[in-house]
Amino acid sequence: MGGWAFHILNGLTFAALLFIVASGFTLIFGLLRIVNLAHGALYLAGGYIGYTVAATLGAGFFLGCIAAMASVALAGFVLDQGLLRFVRGFELRQVLLTLGVAFIINDMLLVVFGGDTFTMPAPAILRGAININGLFYPKYRLFVLGLGVVMFILLWLLLYKTRLGALIRAGVDDREMIEAMGINIRRIFLLTFMLGSAFAGLGGAVGGAFLTLYPSADAEILVFSLAVVIIGGCGSLVGAAVGAVMVGLLNSIGQVMFPEFAYFVIFGPMALILAFRPLGLFGRAA
Repeated sequence: MGGWAFHILNGLTFAALLFIVASGFTLIFGLLRIVNLAHGALYLAGGYIGYTVAATLGAGFFLGCIAAMASVALAGFVLDQGLLRFVRGFELRQVLLTLGVAFIINDMLLVVFGGDTFTMPAPAILRGAININGLFYPKYRLFVLGLGVVMFILLWLLLYKTRLGALIRAGVDDREMIEAMGINIRRIFLLTFMLGSAFAGLGGAVGGAFLTLYPSADAEILVFSLAVVIIGGCGSLVGAAVGAVMVGLLNSIGQVMFPEFAYFVIFGPMALILAFRPLGLFGRAA
């Protein structure tokens, strides 16, 4: 029983990390309809920046996370204003453009950091394990689980209980109407894009403490994020949370019970869901 509880907790903590990364992808892809395949590269860049600030410069874990979020948000600003503004509305061009950007970022990271594996140093207060009814579980993973829950609550409040969230959702449905009201929807979308990018950077810094950072980590997290958003449905925050829990648990249990078919355990149910619900569990037609 303790072993299963351990694996379920592993699945939930991994799901929390996936939600942190995929929530940014949901904002950009699901709400803004921008296909940003550089999201995984931004995740890895955030992890390396967080590691550099926290470990190399000795500023600590939390300053490393803040630096990762700020730096990747700035990169999102450059990406949106410097490149994506010229291919807005053309999804295939966005795919090719952001894929090229991802390759360029990966090559730059490989030149700077090499092919070694790095681990983001966790703060002293989050090191070690905590006793949960006889089950010893890492404190840091529980911190990630709590962070994922807090982020879901804050994002839900932002999108559904604030004027800014209402403008974002209304702008997605009828952009011309919002602009006719004298509201600069382009600036709001830019801030949303930067926020989604910042979440990728935060995910890299947080995930770097227990998944480690290495050259191909960006592709792996991007595939998981795509699965989360597709299962949950584009544009749905609740869908992203449910999708993250499903993918996290399937990944954890699949690696234990069917290690040879770990990816099939994740993507098999995803294909089955899409066969009956093409828009995902909580998706809706644009």
